[in-house]
Amino acid sequence: MKKIILSLAGAVLLFITACDDQLDINTDPDSISVDDVAFSIELPAAISGVAGVQGSYYAILGGLWSQMYAQGNTASQYRSLDRYELITTGAFSQTSWTNMYDALGDMRNIKRKAELEENWKYYLIATTLEVYTSQILTNWFGDVPYSEANNIEIFSPKFDTQEEIYNQMIVDLDSALSKDLDTSVGDNPGQTDFVFQGDMEKWTAFANTLKLKIYLSQTKVRASVAQAGVASLLTSGVDFLGVDAAMTQFIDEASKSNPLYETNIRQLNTSTNLRASNTMYSYLKANSDTRLDAYYNDDDGARTHVMKQGAYLEDKDVDASTIVGIKSSPYTSVFFISKAESLYLQAEAELRYGSDSNAKTNYEDAVRASFIMTPIFDNDTFDVTKELDGSSFVSAGGAYEYPVAGSFDDKLEKIIIQRWIASYPGNGFESFFTQLRTGYPEVGSGVGNFTYAIEGITGGLFPQRIPYPYDETVNNKNSIAVKKLTVPTWLNK
Repeated sequence: MKKIILSLAGAVLLFITACDDQLDINTDPDSISVDDVAFSIELPAAISGVAGVQGSYYAILGGLWSQMYAQGNTASQYRSLDRYELITTGAFSQTSWTNMYDALGDMRNIKRKAELEENWKYYLIATTLEVYTSQILTNWFGDVPYSEANNIEIFSPKFDTQEEIYNQMIVDLDSALSKDLDTSVGDNPGQTDFVFQGDMEKWTAFANTLKLKIYLSQTKVRASVAQAGVASLLTSGVDFLGVDAAMTQFIDEASKSNPLYETNIRQLNTSTNLRASNTMYSYLKANSDTRLDAYYNDDDGARTHVMKQGAYLEDKDVDASTIVGIKSSPYTSVFFISKAESLYLQAEAELRYGSDSNAKTNYEDAVRASFIMTPIFDNDTFDVTKELDGSSFVSAGGAYEYPVAGSFDDKLEKIIIQRWIASYPGNGFESFFTQLRTGYPEVGSGVGNFTYAIEGITGGLFPQRIPYPYDETVNNKNSIAVKKLTVPTWLNK
């Protein structure tokens, strides 16, 4: 749903449908109240809304800051991001905030109505999406409106602390998971559920996996809370995601393709902005990783130059045709939590608080799953029927063999590094958050280590967050001071 609002996280003044092709042609969409919008209309708007932001703005920013990509030398679209400069009126702060809270408005309206109607299926879906979206927002911005956000009676919602938000997200998920889905009243989710087509067992697994992710995100700042929460989940016997939670309905048409492809290639009408980052490229190459050719384009060896972070001026005279590019497809799914990520989360959880043998099994299954999910290109054409096999990489003597005799840090590094690789191309923001929490990949001069951008403007400090958007700080009387992007959020202090 598109909304005109004062504070971008605040009260809704006017609802206008973004899915009018699904409405009766004799119905004026401007006249539809928040109470009358059907779940089947509002849910796809909510799902596609968050997919659009995370799959474009956050995919680009996260991919640059987690060093999957670097800005090319013959284009300039993302130079500011590659040198750690982010303006508060631009797309990566202002527009991303607006569109995420827009999607949250849909989710919370569904949740509000579903609770009144005792439609526990839609209540679980809306709550899971609400928490998923809110976690991304608070991980990027820190303290944000949560408890008072998208409330029709509150025009200037307060900014909850990140600690308060993390507490409340667990409360909200527990509330939704406690409902008896067998007693759900009213419509059943169907094809307008773009993620699972109404399969509530999968939505329950999604919610459980999200809880696991929330607890693991606190291992640095609140180790005791993380341990208690994860241990409880591991011993509870609940199911975690064994399939991808993803939006898969993209086609090769304008405004209907994968958001990263749409934003970075179709709308810009160029493929030279994002190039292969030497950080990830060198790691894959050093390990003879077969995902290398699926991620990056070297024209069968004709391209030999790989960009370092922020090297667009240093390499200004390098022939662009010799620079390794990235591969991108309009058909690529947007993953909320992939099967591979779910398994990596379980591997880390077992390593920290459970069984090392379970950690090993989950890790190896995760690596295999991440190879399978890798988009394959045949002569630069995306082929969804082909899969890579990662089994040899985790077998005895393989490049990614689990270090059974190694230290805790050795094992954690293996898990996090592979999770980083598996987040290519659209979930680099997740690997960015995880690097801030765990320190992996490490910072340094080694192969696959993070390096400070050559044109960086932050005095050697890596970015930690997105600054608050200008419109929110001006229009919300309860907003808090803008923090520099090098200031850690509560999670990473």
